[in-house]
Amino acid sequence: MTTYQHILVPIDESPISYAAVEQALALAKSLNSQVTIMSVIAVDPFVGVDFYKVAPAITDYFMQAEKTAKERLEEIKQSFVRDNIEVDVKLIHGVSPSEGIIQIADEVSADLIIMGSHGRTGIKKMMLGSVAQNVLTQSPIPVLIVKI
Repeated sequence: MTTYQHILVPIDESPISYAAVEQALALAKSLNSQVTIMSVIAVDPFVGVDFYKVAPAITDYFMQAEKTAKERLEEIKQSFVRDNIEVDVKLIHGVSPSEGIIQIADEVSADLIIMGSHGRTGIKKMMLGSVAQNVLTQSPIPVLIVKI
């Protein structure tokens, strides 16, 4: 059996992220793995909006998103600390979620990614895309997808 020494767990605000965290906790504990939890502050959601008219709104959005992500990462980090699991946190900006996940996996030399998937299908998947699907197809390392 492959022993995973460094697990990457990308999270967002969804409940499915917390299910992935629970899987990562269990696996890291049983394999004595190091864990990195991460979030991506999404690429500009205001694409096509006149920047000069909405600059304060954009700044407020990104500041609030970063604050919320840092709080969520710290809260989740404590779950790993309580179980004596070596854990680090990463926050990345300016890239798509899937690009950020792949980038951080490479940066920390992760050998497994555990992430949640909303399980969208059909037209919803076509319209919204799928971060999990993108990571699955782009990642050079194994990806464990957790669904609830």
